[in-house]
Order: sequence, then C-alpha cells, then structure tokens
Amino acid sequence: MASPSKRGKNEPEPRPIIVKKIVVEAHAGHHGGAWKVAYADFVTAMMAFFLLLWILGATTEKQRKGIADYFTPTLVEMREKSAGANGPFGGDSILAKDNYPHHNGGVGSKSMTIPRDASGGQSESSVTNRSKDQQRFGFLRRQLVQKLSQDKSMTRFMQNIRFTDTREGLRIDLIDKADFAMFGMGTDRLVPDAYALMGKVAQVVGGVPNGVIVRGHTDALPYAAGRSVNNWTLSSARAEATRKALADQGVPSDRFARIEGVADREPYIAADRYDPRNRRMSITLTWSGPVDQGPEAPPPPALKTAP
Repeated sequence: MASPSKRGKNEPEPRPIIVKKIVVEAHAGHHGGAWKVAYADFVTAMMAFFLLLWILGATTEKQRKGIADYFTPTLVEMREKSAGANGPFGGDSILAKDNYPHHNGGVGSKSMTIPRDASGGQSESSVTNRSKDQQRFGFLRRQLVQKLSQDKSMTRFMQNIRFTDTREGLRIDLIDKADFAMFGMGTDRLVPDAYALMGKVAQVVGGVPNGVIVRGHTDALPYAAGRSVNNWTLSSARAEATRKALADQGVPSDRFARIEGVADREPYIAADRYDPRNRRMSITLTWSGPVDQGPEAPPPPALKTAP
C-alpha cells in the first residue's frame, strides 16, 4: 500500500470532495392529464344541457311529445313503484307520472321540466285511450278510402273528402266544389249522390264507438234583404239533414254529441270566403277522453285523402 504523499510546507490543505445527489420528481402536479379528462366531461355535460334547453325552446308540443315517445321503453316494462327505473333496462318517459308526493295529495308528472302540453298530467288510462283512438282513426281513414275506390260511382268523390286531426278528434270534411254541391242551392235537401256518399261515411263511422259532432258550414255569399233564411239557419238546417242521413244509414242516434251550424265563420279557404269549398259538412269523431281545451288551428287548404 502506497503511503500518502506528503505535502509541502507551502502547499494548501486539500479540499474535501462533496457529491450532491439530486432526485428528479415527476411533474404530474401541473403537467399531467387527469384534469383535462375532468374538464372534458364537464364541457360535454354543459353542451348536452344547453342542447336540451335549445330543443325545449325550438320545438313544438307535438315534436316534444314525439321526442319523449322515442325514448320511452316499449318492449321492456321494469318500472314498478319507484320514481325512477329498476334494473338495467328500466326507464321512464318524461311525460309519465312520477310517484313523488305533491302538495295536491296525488302524484305528479315530469312535465315541470318541459313546457306543459296537451298530454301533461293526463291519467295513464287517458293516454291509453288516446293511443287506441289514433289507431282506430287511422284504420277508419283507410277503410273509407278503400270503400270509395272500390265503388266506381263513388271514386270521383274521393277529392271531396278531407281528414284533419283536431283537438276534438278526427274531422271528416265533405266539401263542395265548383262542379259538385251536396245540397240544392239555398236548401237543406241532399242530392242523391251526396246521400250515397253519406252512406259510405255512415258505414265506417257506425263501426266505431266514438261520439259524433256534425257541423254545417256555408260560404260568405249573402242572402237578399228581407228573407227569413240566412247562412246561420242554412248551416244549422244542413247539419240536421246530415245527422238524419247518417242516422238513417246506420249511425245510432245516441252517438251524436252535438249538431251545430257555424255559417261562414270557419272557412276552409280563409283567403277566399266565397270559395265553394267553404260549403262543407264536418263530421268529427271525438276522442274517448275529455276534449282538450284551447283554440283550434285552421285547416290547411289541401290535405291528402290517402291514409
């Protein structure tokens, strides 16, 4: 072993060698990705929330009902007595009733989250009846069109029939045209072709249990001064003549809910109140439940006769 060298008299004392160990820590505190994932989830949730608000504000009641029905489970019914869902496939419609207690002592609906529409707060049986009525009315349309198309003498009258869904129910309009009038001019006497057309309508109307409303309409052509007949009395008399024709051809008398004449106050062609198509008879099959309240939108100038 070599002996350490001796330092000279004038040499400085050797300095100690210090080794400094630096441990580099991870920069996850502010350069990691966990916060980005949480932020992305938050932004996604906010986007979905504002999209929901936009849908509620930009759609009609009927469109909102369609959206809610789209997400309503139809094949699996797993919700029993809870306010939410049971099981992995459970679910509920936004328009359905919940089971939370409310101040009125009953159960409420989720319509508080969207603008209330005609179906909000209805009972389960009422919604079921409305669905059955819609199916029944759809079948009735097809049946009536089929009956007219199979009878060569009635085929030309297919253009005189219009179907309209209203707040009261399904309205069947039998309208006049320039080349066809159901009644004699200024009278309440049905022409033979119109009576036969009423028979086809009576065959399908008599096969459903819904109530019947008959409403007479005229155009705006005035009567000569001094006559006792006017558009009000004429429309009422024609409504009664239509009721009698339907009753004579198979519609039970207890099915009629209302018979009324409205003169020219509800024109079919609002832009021309003298148009012959404003002369018509409306036969409305009512909904099984209570009639919705609120104004009814005017009918469009033309509707397809096909179901």
